[in-house]
Amino acid sequence: MQFIDLKSQYQALKTGIDARIQQVLDHGQYIMGPEVAELEAALARLTGAKHCITVSSGTEALLIALMAEGIGPGHEVITTPFTFAATAETIVLAGAKPVYVDIRPGDCNIDPALIEAAITPATRAIMPVSLYGQVADMDEINAIAARHGLSVIEDAAQSFGASYKGRMSCNVSRIGATSFFPSKPLGCYGDGGALFTSDDALAQAMREIRVHGQSARYTHTRVGVGGRMDTLQCAVVLGKLERFEWEITQRKRLGDRYAELIQASGVPVELLDVASDRDCVWAQYTVKVDDRAAVIAALKEQGIPTAVHYPRPLHRQPAYERPDCPPTCFPHANRAADRVMSLPMSADLGDAEQQRVVEALVNAMATA
Repeated sequence: MQFIDLKSQYQALKTGIDARIQQVLDHGQYIMGPEVAELEAALARLTGAKHCITVSSGTEALLIALMAEGIGPGHEVITTPFTFAATAETIVLAGAKPVYVDIRPGDCNIDPALIEAAITPATRAIMPVSLYGQVADMDEINAIAARHGLSVIEDAAQSFGASYKGRMSCNVSRIGATSFFPSKPLGCYGDGGALFTSDDALAQAMREIRVHGQSARYTHTRVGVGGRMDTLQCAVVLGKLERFEWEITQRKRLGDRYAELIQASGVPVELLDVASDRDCVWAQYTVKVDDRAAVIAALKEQGIPTAVHYPRPLHRQPAYERPDCPPTCFPHANRAADRVMSLPMSADLGDAEQQRVVEALVNAMATA
């Protein structure tokens, strides 16, 4: 069994993806070819944001967003410690300081009730992460930011296609940043990402930063990066958009079915909360278990792959730990890191396969 079944996805979309790639090979515009603008227009329509700027990765998207907002040395950015390293990595690369706020145990997203206490005169932005495919509490976060004159950058690397109170992820704050890493709900066949905003000046800044700060060829009006998403990867994503709506529907259906099957089994597995005013696209179908190592080993013996997203919070990572924050800080993030476990999930996961996963989980919990 595949943890993420990209092979079946490709077979279903092979004709369209192959044709898209061949078009690029035929016209030969591998950097900033016509597929780049075509994809940006399609993604802007999908999210409802005025502007989409494709970039070379989700990590680069976050860095460009910070640079466009003028965030650098002496500044602080509030974020969650329970996320992939790229979230804090980009803050540090920009020259700023990540300031962590604990998560809510129910959904593992940043707790808005704790953000205001972390704001200092050096704070310039809040970077919530829409973890596992569910948008964080953006209305509360945006309200806090408005009171303090801060920017909000949604790290939506895992939530593209998710909705929040009738709006789409990546269009629920000043800037949205997502990733097209192959395992994401909408992935390419390499690295890629995108930025979203409805602010014209901010969009122009991000476009210029993406191409080494150029406002025109060889006219460098600001410091930039080599952050373009190549044309071939844009072609792949365009090919995948053919059935993206179906894939999101499937992911939500499979997420609901996982919950129903696990709850019906009676095993002591804790499910993540999904708020009634939003949905989750389940970039990872993540649950919480005690004695995780034994459960994972028992599942492996039954041929069921798993993953852990994430085993060590950022405040306990050597590169991002803080002297004023010992490992015991952020108890909810620490506890989640000890207990989270992700099960196989992709739009092409069959019902019989899913049933097999849950049956194996029941057996694993009984023997662990």
